[in-house]
Amino acid sequence: MLTLDSTKQRATGPRRFSYAFIAAVFVLAGWLHLGGPFVVTLFAFLALTKLCFLKRGGKALALVLFFLFIAAAVYAFAYFIHLAVRQLPDIADRAIPSIIDWAQNHQIELPFTDYDSLKTAGAEMIRKQASYLGGAARFARGATEQFIFAVAGCAVAIGLFLNPRFELGGRAAAPGNLYSLTCSEIEERFRTFYQSFTTVMGAQVVIAAINTVLTAIGLIAMGIPYVPVLVGLTFFWGLVPIVGNLISGTIIVGMALSVSPLKALIALGFLLFIHKLEYFLNTRIVGQRIRTPFWLTMVGLVLGERLMGVPGMILAPVILNYLKLEASNLPARTENEEEASGE
Repeated sequence: MLTLDSTKQRATGPRRFSYAFIAAVFVLAGWLHLGGPFVVTLFAFLALTKLCFLKRGGKALALVLFFLFIAAAVYAFAYFIHLAVRQLPDIADRAIPSIIDWAQNHQIELPFTDYDSLKTAGAEMIRKQASYLGGAARFARGATEQFIFAVAGCAVAIGLFLNPRFELGGRAAAPGNLYSLTCSEIEERFRTFYQSFTTVMGAQVVIAAINTVLTAIGLIAMGIPYVPVLVGLTFFWGLVPIVGNLISGTIIVGMALSVSPLKALIALGFLLFIHKLEYFLNTRIVGQRIRTPFWLTMVGLVLGERLMGVPGMILAPVILNYLKLEASNLPARTENEEEASGE
């Protein structure tokens, strides 16, 4: 007759393999530059599960709503790109002189003096980047591959959502053979990771949406031009913790500075207020579930950016929280157990 200790011993091998398996998934996602499709798959599966709110016919309705949401998102993205291409040169022409004056007053040397020199500096940076990647054609092919992988990520999420055997919400008792135990442990690792993703990114999306709405209200009230472009940038960078607020805030203050120094000062104060409010929202929305030190979050963001770019910065707090969840589920060895293992 099997005892509880023997069952734990038999599960140790599959559990260790499951940890190595999900670690290999993270490494391969970074090495093969699949961070974007990985994030798309997670977001798509999260959206499908949230849209499935009916017991009968819920999955069919969720698919319809999901496709409508994708169509609306594609249209909004195309509209944003159209506005950005048309308005970003005007934004640069208005913001760059103020930024240059501020930099000169603080003895900061910039690589540009006007919009034309900014375009020249940008073209030089793109030329170097294209040379590093092996040419512009290879860069375009890589962008096309990422788009195809993103579509494939949505397809994978839909397939997992429609598969009745794939359920991350509950735990199924696995038979006592090695294959079933291994599959059960791997599923448990991904269940924990998905739990971390829903906790971190679900809260981050809500916070980014609130931040974007408040920013839009402030920009309209202050009379800052090009509100749609600035609001779109605010929401996109709002998904990236810490660094995203700095990037979007710098753009907004620079735009306000092109209107007047007083508007820039008001915009800076308003953004600081939103930033403080975001800390409060993080505490209220995420609660006590995530307590990652600031320095560790910054290290994760830097490593994530180096390995996967922006998707890596999005996944960094998720992976950190996942490691915390897994470590909290592992029992600590007592002194008696260490002495027994030593004997």
